[in-house]
Amino acid sequence: MPEVTGRFEMRPVGPYSLAASVRFLEGFTPAAYEGGGKDYLRFAFVADGGEAVAGVCVRAEGAAVVGEVYGEADADIVRVQVARILSLDVDGNGFAEVGERDPVVGRLQERYPGLRPVCFYSPYEAAAWALIGQRTSIVHAAKIKARMAREIGPLVEIRGEREHAFPGPSRLAKLEDFPGLFGRKAEYLRLLAGKTAEGRLDATYLRSLPAWEALKELKEMPGIGDFSAELILLRGAGKLDHLPANEPRLKRAVAIAYGLDRTPVMEELEEISESWRPYRTWVSLYLRAMLEEETGEIFGGRRTGSG
Repeated sequence: MPEVTGRFEMRPVGPYSLAASVRFLEGFTPAAYEGGGKDYLRFAFVADGGEAVAGVCVRAEGAAVVGEVYGEADADIVRVQVARILSLDVDGNGFAEVGERDPVVGRLQERYPGLRPVCFYSPYEAAAWALIGQRTSIVHAAKIKARMAREIGPLVEIRGEREHAFPGPSRLAKLEDFPGLFGRKAEYLRLLAGKTAEGRLDATYLRSLPAWEALKELKEMPGIGDFSAELILLRGAGKLDHLPANEPRLKRAVAIAYGLDRTPVMEELEEISESWRPYRTWVSLYLRAMLEEETGEIFGGRRTGSG
């Protein structure tokens, strides 16, 4: 059995269900997560700010979420990263108040108890996914990303299971080509690696900026447009309170949830979402879950977006 290199414990502030995170990941195509049981999660990723690989097994123990760390990454860095991935670095006590003042949100909270956004392992990995997925189907992009992890990513063993992590920036910096990548994707991934090494994709940094400023900086990277920038900020850095303006299915989800006779325009969506503050990102996730469950539509469409 592989050696456990560290342990940590996190206590969620506000309602949280690890089982809900498992269910979400199993339906989240970019993660290609096959599950390991409803009571625990397995992660393999390159730790923030470096190239060290981390393997993590996270499980619920009463009111706590406990993690075992494998691999060479620093356990303290891994703990902070896992907290962000599971949105456990956020005080969720005020979320119930959103449901009290907005009955639609309240019904969604009853429908998906304890659900919180599960983020990409890092803004860097979210950006890589956005670039890989341009002008191709989500399923095909997921296969390419998984193959990159298998063939050029680091390996870590978690409880006897071998897991490949998506390659870190230093490996992408040397990428000349890869099966399934076309156009300038390999070039954009190399440039992404450079920006990451400069600290431009640091989650704490991105979250510290006003959303408009963070999005502006992200769109300065080649290949990153409006949709991709929001993906990186919300699902990579875990920005808590932002209304996704470029998510093409959100308006339809709102129309269904609120019983509207037409799709709202952006101004109407902004007005409705005022009651969601300061958890607009979380409510958008709940609407995503509802739309996919009721219509079978993938949030974001069949494609990951063109930039």
